[in-house]
Amino acid sequence: MLALLFPGQGAQSEGFLHRLPQHRAVEDTLAEAADTLDIDVLTLDSPESLESTVAVQLGLTIAGVAIARALADEGLVADISAGLSVGAYPAAVGSGAVAFRDALKMVRRRAELMETAYPSGYGLAAVSGLSERQVETLVAQQAAEQRQRVYIGNVNAPRQIVMAGADRALDSFIERALAAGARKATRLAVSVPSHCELLAHASDELVAYSRELRFERPRGIYIGNRGGRPLYTAEAIREDLATNMRYTVRWFDALTVMQEMGAQVLVEAPPGQVLTDIVRENFSEPSALAAGTLPFDRLVATVRRRLGSTLR
Repeated sequence: MLALLFPGQGAQSEGFLHRLPQHRAVEDTLAEAADTLDIDVLTLDSPESLESTVAVQLGLTIAGVAIARALADEGLVADISAGLSVGAYPAAVGSGAVAFRDALKMVRRRAELMETAYPSGYGLAAVSGLSERQVETLVAQQAAEQRQRVYIGNVNAPRQIVMAGADRALDSFIERALAAGARKATRLAVSVPSHCELLAHASDELVAYSRELRFERPRGIYIGNRGGRPLYTAEAIREDLATNMRYTVRWFDALTVMQEMGAQVLVEAPPGQVLTDIVRENFSEPSALAAGTLPFDRLVATVRRRLGSTLR
């Protein structure tokens, strides 16, 4: 089985949309996005644009859908789709649960709500080398001792946790985590406190907005963010997309489920490689590839070969 993984905010890099493959499906996707958003979408990956949550989230959605369509055009249709945070939107498009145009509209509204709620002074930090239980203990200690609250935003792997909160609180938590034995703790290129209760009101507004958009039962398997489990109905996927900004992303659970369901080749959409590295570090059986690191023709050939080898 083939699974596509779609990265979230933080994976972006200057020019990432310009590095997408020269492929008819990519060109068509860029044109559809430009028509929907009424902008030149190739401006979304400029250094100035990458300072905007709206531009970054739209760009990641476009890149994810573009590579999924290009692979499908070559006969490589994903059996399973999963995305981290905003990556859930191209995953939902790929599974057939929502139209690309509607996903773009919802992503734009999502990013606007997040940016408006916390225009500055907040963000994310990644902590490696501590378990979720250890991190929870440190969170409680910091809240009690310093009155500074941070939140667990993503559980990407057993010892790779992303924290959300205010800048000062995150900086204090980084010091605390390193003192407690974390291998690494650093800020991410994200300027909003994603996946925690700070975005509860914004999430409620996005739920209301999503009611205007059409969702359908997925044709492929969609793995949700909040529970890390397959979701099979239009309403379940709508809720997952609209509310994932306020709940912890259980990404490692999602990867575990994908492997249990039989995914043997996992391809990460551009521009990231972090999701690929997580698979390689924590799972021995699946084959993981980062699409952004390979020429497209080589990617297609490699996926075909590895899918073929799993059938023998």
